[in-house]
Amino acid sequence: MHQKIWNKNFLILTLSNFLIFISYYSIISSLPLYISNELNAPKSLVGLALAAYTIASVFIRPFSGFALDRFGRKHILWIALFLYAIIYNGYLLATSMTLIIILRLIHGLTWGITTISGSTVTVDVIPAEKRGEGLGYYGLSTTMGMALGPVLGMFISHHWGYSSMFFSGFCISIVGFLITTFISFPKSLPIKNQEQLAIRNLFDRRSMIPSLNLMILMAPYGCLLSFIALYGTEIGIVNASSFFLVYAFGISLSRFLSGKIFDHNGPATLITECILLLAIGFPILALYKNPVGFYIAAFIIGCGNGVIFPVFQSMVNNIVSVERRGVGNSTLFTALDLGMGFGMLLSGIMVQHFSMTVAFLVCSVIYILGLLLFRKVVVPHYNRHNLYPHLSEKNNPILNWGINKIQQISNLIHTSH
Repeated sequence: MHQKIWNKNFLILTLSNFLIFISYYSIISSLPLYISNELNAPKSLVGLALAAYTIASVFIRPFSGFALDRFGRKHILWIALFLYAIIYNGYLLATSMTLIIILRLIHGLTWGITTISGSTVTVDVIPAEKRGEGLGYYGLSTTMGMALGPVLGMFISHHWGYSSMFFSGFCISIVGFLITTFISFPKSLPIKNQEQLAIRNLFDRRSMIPSLNLMILMAPYGCLLSFIALYGTEIGIVNASSFFLVYAFGISLSRFLSGKIFDHNGPATLITECILLLAIGFPILALYKNPVGFYIAAFIIGCGNGVIFPVFQSMVNNIVSVERRGVGNSTLFTALDLGMGFGMLLSGIMVQHFSMTVAFLVCSVIYILGLLLFRKVVVPHYNRHNLYPHLSEKNNPILNWGINKIQQISNLIHTSH
């Protein structure tokens, strides 16, 4: 195993992930317009087409993790990436909503396999003592793809049409596939897990508790995705989509800093402080209905959310054995999708019966409940099952000093109240 994070394999996987997410977000931003303007479909079918992708992805994830452990990483990663790229050409031929929905289901299946296999192989090539830092950097490629993809998709569709947008998605993702053929897959990993296909083997038991916690913590993010644009318009923000630019900056900053903190000090204090940031950010968003409150909340929520998933992924990969790593990651990703979906559903009900302000305030309550579960259940569970406990014993005086200062400020805030 390489001792440096930035080895050839990691660079290839990070670049490939960046390209795949650019292609994903470029089409997701323009597809609703294509369906409405070119196919003249009602808005209800737009939602169905988008949901079909997610449903297929959630369905396939547990089987993806099992297959990665049972049959090895290399060919599953390559086949999934290749099919994911090829399917973009299908949009050029899909001239009805029936074909679009079928295509979205198939594309969602390849997306579910691609994201799980890419993440699992990335964990394989990151040194265990730098796992938190490495996954933080890897996650930045997702964030950058999320930020640049919609801009690219809208630009291409506006200047050259939807056909060019679909074809560019194919070109970008096929490059993402081709560069992975230069990966040197670690030979030290077990090639096959001999477990048979059964429901109990599709999920990892040790990963279930942190995954449940992540599912709760991702519900407010589903609310944010669903209503932040409408909320921004409601309070008079001219370009509400700029929320995500500030949000992405917060994510990027926190991921640069959080990985090393996790590797040296473990997850307890780090996640606690980030959940508290999130619990503060949503009330600011709900109660300070002006541009200042809007963008301050975007930055705070970005800083908090930027840490949550990479750290939980590092935790899961520290408590599962190598031969169960694919199933562990698929358990976590399934929880991520379910949490976001539940958040979208719950927030829709609250907005319909109350208001977006109430929905955002409830999100803060959800974070407090998630924090209690994390401190009382997840941290003890992680400490019991951590396969690399010696890696958390390293001390970094600067990092420890920073964490202690943050903790002191939190204590002063609690005392003053």
